[in-house]
Amino acid sequence: MARNLAIIDYPYKSRPSTLLNSLFMSTMNVAAKTLVSVASNLKLEHSEKWRLRDHMRFMVMLMTWVTVWVLRVLMDYFPSVMTFSPNYLLLGRNSTFGSSTLALPAPSSSSTALSTSASSLDLLLQDDFDGPSVQALGRALTHILALLNDIPATSRKYQFAMAMADNIMDGNFRDGHHELMQVNRTALSSAFERTLSLLLRSMQQLHGSDDSSSWTFRLLRALPMGSYISSYVKGLNSCLRTVIQTVRRGTLALQLDKRRQLNSSCVNEGADDVVAEKLAQELLWITNKLRAYDAVDEAMVQWSFASSLASFAFSANPRIQGYIVKISALLIGDLAGSKVEVSTQVKFRLLVLWIPLFCFANNGLSYPFLTSFDKIEVERAIDEAISTLPAMDQEVILINWLQDFTLCASDWPNLKVSYDRWCRCTRQLAQ
Repeated sequence: MARNLAIIDYPYKSRPSTLLNSLFMSTMNVAAKTLVSVASNLKLEHSEKWRLRDHMRFMVMLMTWVTVWVLRVLMDYFPSVMTFSPNYLLLGRNSTFGSSTLALPAPSSSSTALSTSASSLDLLLQDDFDGPSVQALGRALTHILALLNDIPATSRKYQFAMAMADNIMDGNFRDGHHELMQVNRTALSSAFERTLSLLLRSMQQLHGSDDSSSWTFRLLRALPMGSYISSYVKGLNSCLRTVIQTVRRGTLALQLDKRRQLNSSCVNEGADDVVAEKLAQELLWITNKLRAYDAVDEAMVQWSFASSLASFAFSANPRIQGYIVKISALLIGDLAGSKVEVSTQVKFRLLVLWIPLFCFANNGLSYPFLTSFDKIEVERAIDEAISTLPAMDQEVILINWLQDFTLCASDWPNLKVSYDRWCRCTRQLAQ
């Protein structure tokens, strides 16, 4: 059979590489399109004298065809150019495996060759040749948690993927091995960070139509009386934009366009709200998993830096706001006692960042975020966490709380006990 194959006269003794062939075909397509574009434009313009744009287009066409010729020469006379060994691509230059390990066995039949090659490639993709590793289990769990962000919540496969992640994490937890527990901790921490980033991006898109988020308005607000100046500039910008649109399109066209934009904005806003609510719900689920597997300190550190999300949460949809308040209450509630070991800076950032949201959140009957018992527990955790902070940090948190608490309509959280204790401690220091 091998002799019969050797008799066949192939056009290429050594076939060109796939990468070189694809480069040639793509460059050929670009050159053909450029030639057609130059010819059609010159025919339509009926101009005797070429303009600068025509010269530039013609030069680009010539350079593209020269590139096609160079690639064709490489394919005819140097077909092995830009070919890479599969072992090089899989293992890199720093591989220390022996040649006996990398070499694929010579096939005795087609079925044997396919099965042997597939098993060898599977071995090359593993971290080691001793069998499945803990790192592979961690990659699988991370992959499933990442898929949850992409699968719609209405899909029947969403609960399927969530159940698979639960099975992996519960199996690791039941085993009790330190490395398996670390797999859960690392995967959930990565999922919390990714979901938090996606939620922040979704909230930014919901507020993206507001020009006040641009750097010019932020610079104006930083100046004395900047908040008033930025509001006037924003109003003037809106008026100018409306006048320009009216002049360009006319009154009737502008009205029709406004109707279309209103309808599309309502649809997009509703879709963005649904996406943000799904991400917030997933973030709450991940938070509960971190608490169940004794890794909630990872979420506390990341949540203490989420200042942008905290600012967007004040004007968020009540459902989205409810999930954010619930996550904040769970994380701050775990500060009580000796459940979690976190630094003083993390405690301070958590309290000073999320207590204002507790005051101004929409705690209506339509969306009950927390029960009465939950609110009492969160108040107790806040009081205990504040008592462990330095006096200066307590002053900052309690002064901000008093200002927010007196201006909001809510009666929660009531930190009068913490405020009175700080006053007594301050008097004792003055004596």
